[in-house]
Amino acid sequence: MIFTDWPWRHWRRLRGEAQALRLDNQMLSWNTLCIRIDALAAGFAAQGVREGDGVMLRGTNHPDVLLSWLALLQCGARVLPLNPQLPQPLLEQLLPRLTLHHALDAESDRHFPGLTALILKETEGEYAVAWQPQRLASMTLTSGSTGLPKAAVHTCEAHLASAEGVLAMIPFTPEDDWLLSLPLFHVSGQGILWRWLRAGARLTVRVKQPLEQALEGCTHASLVPTQLWRLLENDGRIALKAVLLGGAAIPVELTRKAQQRGIRSWCGYGLTEFASTVCAKEADGLADVGTPLPGREMQLVNGEVWLRAASMANGYWRDGNVLPLVNDRGWFATRDRGELRDGRLTILGRLDNLFFSGGEGVQPEEVERIIAAHPQVMQVFVVPVADPEFGQRPVAVVESDTPLNSAQLSLWVKDKLAGFQQPVRWLPLPETLKTGGIKISRQALQAWVAGQ
Repeated sequence: MIFTDWPWRHWRRLRGEAQALRLDNQMLSWNTLCIRIDALAAGFAAQGVREGDGVMLRGTNHPDVLLSWLALLQCGARVLPLNPQLPQPLLEQLLPRLTLHHALDAESDRHFPGLTALILKETEGEYAVAWQPQRLASMTLTSGSTGLPKAAVHTCEAHLASAEGVLAMIPFTPEDDWLLSLPLFHVSGQGILWRWLRAGARLTVRVKQPLEQALEGCTHASLVPTQLWRLLENDGRIALKAVLLGGAAIPVELTRKAQQRGIRSWCGYGLTEFASTVCAKEADGLADVGTPLPGREMQLVNGEVWLRAASMANGYWRDGNVLPLVNDRGWFATRDRGELRDGRLTILGRLDNLFFSGGEGVQPEEVERIIAAHPQVMQVFVVPVADPEFGQRPVAVVESDTPLNSAQLSLWVKDKLAGFQQPVRWLPLPETLKTGGIKISRQALQAWVAGQ
């Protein structure tokens, strides 16, 4: 399908009174949604937002944030969704490099120097620039392991290509409903948004509700394994048909239990630079992440995964320029170690995460996959700690549904891991590092472990 207008206007023409969006318990049809977007876009235009302007949108998932995002796109703005938890010193370094003009803060009334503060204001009439799918539409901060985050810039065309690839694998019909379970400042949250727009289905946004309540009436969700474990432990009825899992190794027992409840589970591999998912498969308990989705290409070069795709970002935005992210051969070198077996990709880990213990290379992700198979382990991270004899030794940080039994875990891995891979210490994952479904920072974990 090729859109010739903004996707929400396309669906208004085809399915005007069909349900499009559920905001808490308020239902909007495609007609009503377009009226709201038109009024907000007119309000932003009256405040000076023009095509090509950079706009910071600071906030967590909320109906106002979602509607503002769509209205700003309709103004032709380049939207930077911002995590409200980012510290001020980081913002002071980062924001001047991103050529922003306006700021809409849904969390507070704070002002940002040099940026015109926007307010939510619906104005009579409508405002819309022409639909140009190649126009830069979003700036998404990467979670780089070193230095300042980079801002990957995508077009609407790239976001739709990402959605199309995922929907070629996961059935998502106009009668289905995907919960916006991940924040829009994360590329996985944006992936949900664009799948909804690509399919013309329904999207649900619920504010600060327990996951089980938020999922009422939803058929699809993007979750991490911990969230799915907790849902399945509850005896309540779950209407889910499909779950896209990410963020950690996927235990066989988890997908088996989900299947018994009528839920199909998919897992995969994605990057901010590629607008979310690149490779995927229906979860089968094996360690691979499947094959490239339609519109994606992959090769291994000296064990490193190289990618290119229709969903690839135009580059990294800095000081008004788009810096290329591909190498001189036209590929994006991911810094991920991988191997191919029968065309299916297994990610062995980040080249950046590899550390050495007594001269032996330890790839944390390989060790985590083994430990995650233990029935009481919901999530596990392996990080290095300094050791005077071995240089570095592995420590395991575990989230479990029972009190952590270090002796039992040490005994369990004894015949499954090489001696240099076996954790010298087991620690429970602290509440302060849990991120509600978003990728946990290994740097933060390593700093916390060092302090123990």
